[in-house]
Amino acid sequence: MDVKEAVQTARDYVADLFADEGITDIQLEEVLLSDLEDDVQITIGFIRPWGEDTGELVERLGLQRERTYKVVHIGDDGRVKAVTDRVLPALQR
Repeated sequence: MDVKEAVQTARDYVADLFADEGITDIQLEEVLLSDLEDDVQITIGFIRPWGEDTGELVERLGLQRERTYKVVHIGDDGRVKAVTDRVLPALQR
């Protein structure tokens, strides 16, 4: 499976897995290919609709809504092996 196919598989899988939550803005964030791993790790980001009441205020202030990041692990056979959280380190000031 090439990288483009793996990315599409990851996007489709996340969209289907979280469909009942009404996620939006599903985007590719990161691809990790490793000679040490037997899978491709693809980070997909999206926005959950939680806190929609504050959405207009966030946009007026020019801020971005908080994104959720999931790492989709895809094996050599093209099947999804796992979906894990991608936690970003806190910003240091």
